[in-house]
This record gives sequence, structure tokens and C-alpha cells, in this order.
Amino acid sequence: MTVETIDYPSLELKDGPGVNPANVGRLVQHGAILKVVASNICGSDQHMVRGRTTAPPGLALGHEITGEVAEVGRDVEFIKVGDLVSVPFNIACGRCINCKEGKTGVCLNVNPDRPGSAYGYVDMGGWVGGQAEYVLVPYADWNLLKFPDKDQALAKIRDLAMLSDIFPTGYHGAVTAGVGTGSTVYVAGAGPVGLAAATSAFLLGAAVVIVADLQKERLEQARSFGCETVDVAEGEPRDQIERILGEPEVDCAIDAVGFEAHGHGTDAQAERPATVLNTVMDVTRAGGAVGIPGLYVTGDPGASDDAAKTGSLSIRLGLGWAKSLAFTTGQCPVMRYNRQLMMAILHDRTQIAKNVNATVIPLDQAPEGYAEFDKGAARKYVLDPHGLIK
Repeated sequence: MTVETIDYPSLELKDGPGVNPANVGRLVQHGAILKVVASNICGSDQHMVRGRTTAPPGLALGHEITGEVAEVGRDVEFIKVGDLVSVPFNIACGRCINCKEGKTGVCLNVNPDRPGSAYGYVDMGGWVGGQAEYVLVPYADWNLLKFPDKDQALAKIRDLAMLSDIFPTGYHGAVTAGVGTGSTVYVAGAGPVGLAAATSAFLLGAAVVIVADLQKERLEQARSFGCETVDVAEGEPRDQIERILGEPEVDCAIDAVGFEAHGHGTDAQAERPATVLNTVMDVTRAGGAVGIPGLYVTGDPGASDDAAKTGSLSIRLGLGWAKSLAFTTGQCPVMRYNRQLMMAILHDRTQIAKNVNATVIPLDQAPEGYAEFDKGAARKYVLDPHGLIK
């Protein structure tokens, strides 16, 4: 991970690391160029930095972007220069059948390789990432969420910076797990997405939210806003859940860990990629649901076994089937939730930045931020390329 100089973006896609040849030369008159105000470091970025994906060297990272519109293309009608906006990490055209059905995480027109796209991410079409001073956003009228009052937004920018990915992603995990008034909820993972899922569960009316992790600092962060916690290094979550609730099952469960999961108890230091999926099936009551915002990949060069290198995991699907559990996987369709969550932030109904311990650093300190985050720091690092965050 290094900070390098790249070209100022233009309204035409150029060749570069990870860019599909079919995208080279593509005109983006429907796009806007943003002056980046905030661009967060995401846990899924770490998978690429660790070499756990097929990401090519030189890929500019960054899919959590908040910015000020600096330029607009000829075909942009409603977004104006000077607007302060949030950028959904999903790149979507707004025209295909999936976009029209609200499934913006699997847009059919922005990535020649597969459905779905994102900025600065492996196998996602080669769109340049936003951990930079400026970034190109296509289909600006469709993709950009404009903040209604610029001064108010700047005053709450740490919270609003979470709208591009982790807050909607955590909320999606909670919604698809069926969290509602009085629910008991198990969240696997106390990284930023897990903490966002826990925040979302409370926002949706959960009675008890139990967050599990290996890192004591992250568990302490979860307790800071009212969560119960499970230290999976101490043993099976089921037993610890029973001590909290008086029964070993919850109504709803959320996997906010993904494919780099570790075992439990004496096995906690060993990588066991199916552990969390099997655990959430085990601890969710019959007829319940599981939200899976945690990332799973089709190619993992660093996996511990050959099957996992192609995304094949030893999942106890029979257990989930026998309990009639519902599962929801895949990218969060950010546009389904971001406006509502924006309003909750602007009207002081949630404190997402506080709950995930948002920590602002300048762009040139990104490598240090990545290193600290990789060690398990209980922080959500926010890059501030222009020194605009007060």
C-alpha cells in the first residue's frame, strides 16, 4: 500500500490496472468529477492488500466516497457543480432490469466481467477508486445522493461519510435478518460493518444486540453503545449467548466477517472460512433469517485449502434447511437505504460515526491507517485528502 500520483480523472475511461478492455475509451458524459471530501478505508479493501484476491498491482483503491461536485458532463441534468454528495459504492446505470428493480448491487451495464461494479475494487470493471483527491462518478444524476443543506452536512460529515457503504451495508444485514421491535440479534464481527449492523439493529428496535469478535478493543467499542458481547476466543458463541439471554438462540443473525473467518476457542487463531456461516445457522432460531453482508469471493489465492481458493466452503446447509432459515447474500443495494439513513443522521436519530469510532487522517497517512486497521484497531479510518473535515 503506497500513495502515488495518478492522472486527474476525465469523462472518458482510460486503460489501467484492472480495467476491462471493453471499458477502455468509454465516454462518460453522464458522469461527474468530484473533489473528494472523505474516502474511507474499508475492511474489504484489506482483503486486496493482504493478497487474498486477484486484484492487480497498481489498482487505485477506495469505494466509500463523499465529495463536492467539481465538473459535470454534458448529459448531467440535475446534479450541479458545488453540490455536496454521497456516492453509493455500487456503480449502477439506472437503466437495466436489475437497477429498475432496486438491485443496484448487480447492475448489468457497468462491468463487462460480471453483474455489479464498484470503485477501486477487484473484478469490478476497473473504475478508478476514490482514495484520491478527485474521482469520476458515472451516471451522476442516478448515483449521487445530494445533501439538502451543505453547511449542515459539513457539520455532520463524519456521520454522512458512512452512507457510501458501511452504514447501509450494516443496515441491509439487519433488515434482511428480519430485525424488528423486540428482536434478539447476534452480530458476528465487531469491525466497522459489524458495528454499523449493531447500530442499525438498535435503530430498527432490537431489544438485545450481541456482538462477537476476537479483538477485545473492538468488543469494548461495541459495549460503548449498549451491545452485549461474545469473545469467541473463549469458546462457542452458543454457550455465551445462553448466559446472556437464558437461551442459546437468537431471533436474527448477521455475518459481518466474511471469508477470512477464524475458529472459536482453542481454534481461534486458525483460519476457518466457513465458521461464521455455520455459527449463525446454529444460533438462529428455527424460522429465522440470516443477513450476510460479510464478503465472500470466488477467488482467494491465500486460502488454506484448495476448495476455499475457489469459494467452495464446508457449509452445513442441511442445518439451515432443517431450521427453515432464510439467507440474503451479496452487495448491499445502497440506494435502497441511503436517503433514509441520511435523514436519520441529519435529524440526530443515530450516531454512526461515534459508534464505529470514525478517525480522520490525511491521505498521505493512508498506509499507516491500513496497517493499524489490519492489526485490529477499533476504528473506522476516514481519509481527508483536502483537509476539509473539521
